[in-house]
Amino acid sequence: MEGNLNALTTVFTEFYYWATIPLMFFIHIGFCMYEVGASRRRNHLHTLMKNTMLIPLVTITFFFFGWWLYWAMPNGPFITGGLDTEMAAANTAWSENMGPNTGDRITGVFWAAFLLFSWTAASIVSGSVIERIKSGAFWVLAVVIGSVAWIIDAAWGWHYGGWMVQLLGYHDAYASGVIHAIAGGFALGVLVVLGPRLGKFAKDGTPRSINPHNPWMVCLGLFLIYAGFWGFYVACNVPIIDPGGIGGQITGDTWTATTIYLTPTTLGAITVNFLMSLSGGLLVGFLASKGNPFWTYSGGLAGIITASAGNDLYHPIHAMIIGGIGTYCAYKLHYWVEEKFKIDDAVGAVAVHGYAGFIGLVICGFVLWGHPSSPYEGFAAINPLGQFIGAIIMFFVLGFVPGWIVAKILAAMDLLRIPRRVELLGLDFKSNREEQAAAADVRSTEKAAV
Repeated sequence: MEGNLNALTTVFTEFYYWATIPLMFFIHIGFCMYEVGASRRRNHLHTLMKNTMLIPLVTITFFFFGWWLYWAMPNGPFITGGLDTEMAAANTAWSENMGPNTGDRITGVFWAAFLLFSWTAASIVSGSVIERIKSGAFWVLAVVIGSVAWIIDAAWGWHYGGWMVQLLGYHDAYASGVIHAIAGGFALGVLVVLGPRLGKFAKDGTPRSINPHNPWMVCLGLFLIYAGFWGFYVACNVPIIDPGGIGGQITGDTWTATTIYLTPTTLGAITVNFLMSLSGGLLVGFLASKGNPFWTYSGGLAGIITASAGNDLYHPIHAMIIGGIGTYCAYKLHYWVEEKFKIDDAVGAVAVHGYAGFIGLVICGFVLWGHPSSPYEGFAAINPLGQFIGAIIMFFVLGFVPGWIVAKILAAMDLLRIPRRVELLGLDFKSNREEQAAAADVRSTEKAAV
């Protein structure tokens, strides 16, 4: 390190990203509680373990190749250039930056922040498919979205040199599309192949409500996700940077915080906008669902997700209104798609994350039309067409299509869906029987002792 200022900047940045990681861990705890609360008693253990085991699987695969993809793919490749082998080489699993004495002090914690985004993407898919998917099939899908699909979209649209930012003026500061739209689209692709839970639709096609087993757990899970979102938002920023120090292309005199695109931002601004978008979503979720607790809590999350694309630049009133619009559209689209196409999304994940994220990207293009997408000269400005194309890429190209293809392959190999008998008995049937047998054995031993 050269000089005290550089040393302090490095240490502060290292601690900054490190602090976001336990905060984002609350998102995953929240998803586990949320999904268990939404599932029925006979499927609790399966639901919990399915979501828990994505942690080691996505972590290991992200270490070996997911992180490499982010640094290798910002040019497409072959859209604005080839593979960025130089940057990718510095972020391989065997690079000194990823060793026990990380060469630059920052890569390890920055990698971990992105890894928690990967867990989030996989967990979004997890909730939508509960009570009928085989664990192994889900874990394959989790690796595909967590270590391949979403990190490619991050390289394209969430990298300061990504081709979508350069050519489309794509702007997605807090990941309406990069995490949420892609995960929602991926989940929809899987659900089309997986099919609905038994009993979800009547013989005439009318959908039946399968209410959450434990609304309290759903509520607590979503509030933990809200809490974890603070870490999510903060991890989307670069905490302190010299405007004149990045390739000589960014002008300015003051050290500042930036978004992932290296455009100026402040924690104060995103704090106000986060709370306003949450509030807009909660209010509209409550009104649209006529006080339904599940959709009220989910509405808060949909509000945040809708406004996230532009929450670095929106006025707080914008954030509130946009959050409310996205929540209303997500709620209506969920039931329209369910009835029209017989899609059984158990927790509304496609709507809350996918539809809200897609809508948020499109709205951002209109509200921020003409604003610079990047501090680098020659990059396209934010515009409606670029945001719409970006939303299509996120939701359909990198979301729905890979999810549908991988699910189709798994279904063809009879690896996707559990057998009908197992679904009727419950995925925890064997564990429950073993527990009951053990309890009966203890009781008989106690009686004999008496």
